[in-house]
Amino acid sequence: MSCLIVQASVLALLLGLLAAARADDWPQWRGPGRDNVWIEDGIMELFPPDGLRISWRAPVGRGWSSPVVAQGRVYVTDVQLAPSTAKERVLCFEAANGKLLWTHSYAVNYPEWAFDPNAGGPRATPIIRDGKSFTLGALGHLFCLDAVNGDVVWQKSLAKEYGLEAFSGITASPLIEDELLILYICGKPDACVVALDRNSGKEAWRALDDAFTYSSPIIVTAGGRRQLIVWTQPAVTSLDPSTGRTWWRELLRTPGDTAVATPVFSDHRLLISGLMLKLDADKPAASVLWPETRAISKRVLSNTSTALLQGEYVFSAKTTGELVCLEAGTGKEVWQTNTVTSLKNGSSIHLTPNGNSVLLFTDQGNLIRARLSSKGYQELSRVHLLDPTHSFNGRDVVWPPPAYANRHVFARNDRELICASLAVEP
Repeated sequence: MSCLIVQASVLALLLGLLAAARADDWPQWRGPGRDNVWIEDGIMELFPPDGLRISWRAPVGRGWSSPVVAQGRVYVTDVQLAPSTAKERVLCFEAANGKLLWTHSYAVNYPEWAFDPNAGGPRATPIIRDGKSFTLGALGHLFCLDAVNGDVVWQKSLAKEYGLEAFSGITASPLIEDELLILYICGKPDACVVALDRNSGKEAWRALDDAFTYSSPIIVTAGGRRQLIVWTQPAVTSLDPSTGRTWWRELLRTPGDTAVATPVFSDHRLLISGLMLKLDADKPAASVLWPETRAISKRVLSNTSTALLQGEYVFSAKTTGELVCLEAGTGKEVWQTNTVTSLKNGSSIHLTPNGNSVLLFTDQGNLIRARLSSKGYQELSRVHLLDPTHSFNGRDVVWPPPAYANRHVFARNDRELICASLAVEP
């Protein structure tokens, strides 16, 4: 009996260590749980007055995808432009020192307007799973790469297979559910969302005939079912992630460049930017909590950022740059502050809970540590992390959210990827 107890204790310890190791990674869009929560401890609350210690910098090109971190490596996508020629790239760096480990590049046929410096580059953030890196380019070049050496495991041209037309149609970051790689690509026919076998690339199912938005899908468990939540221009739709069957659909007619936020879910509440839904506890179904109006200006909080749904409150950037707190049950505004970033269209505030406070990364490249509650905004510390380089409305911004892993922050603009320590100094 004592031997069994020892074995059980060892197994529990190993599982705990494994869970901790996984928690240190940031292997997909918005982190391990796709909820932008960072659970590591030992993170500084007050930043040094002379700035964070930059562990390393590496040159990268244009792109709006975020970096991801897995198994001691950092992955990011970009585009290299020359007169009339373009190459998208997947770059892999050693997380500890920024050494470039491998590059996978491929030619892309960008339209002429996409060579404008304001056009960006690849939008979709890679996802790493079981030693594979899955990346999706702006024109639908899909690659499954060996995450260690960059070798191609399989590849597909989604533009050819699904009749993709718009350059901006590939924006959502892919996700993985069991053995399926799920993509929001707005293909034809009835292939707005497609699921592929992640080991072979073979199609498993396709669904919807909707137009694109910038929003990335999530998967939640509610009503006794796994539900894939997709925000497209005409509606918010819940699909069965194993078959593509529609569970429910709520109309939310939104211009594509306004529907940017990733859906967030907590305690049967599902927030789609500024539209709060309540998911049924007994079956896959949803009802609107707020607002009653269908006006887009009231149903979209921010056209650049995703809100934080925490307990009974919502914290979110507004399209004009303010940070607001709303009652999660009613949508009633509790407070707002204009001290976080500039009050201009295109401002962004990416919110990442960590410990008993929140990390905020802004369009100005500032990293802030603050406490957010119904009582107000309490800023603890602020530091400039990364220069904004993307020109928008006569000023420079940086939009991609950072990744947090191994007590470091990894952030990119159109010129460099940096790694800075957030560890409490011993």
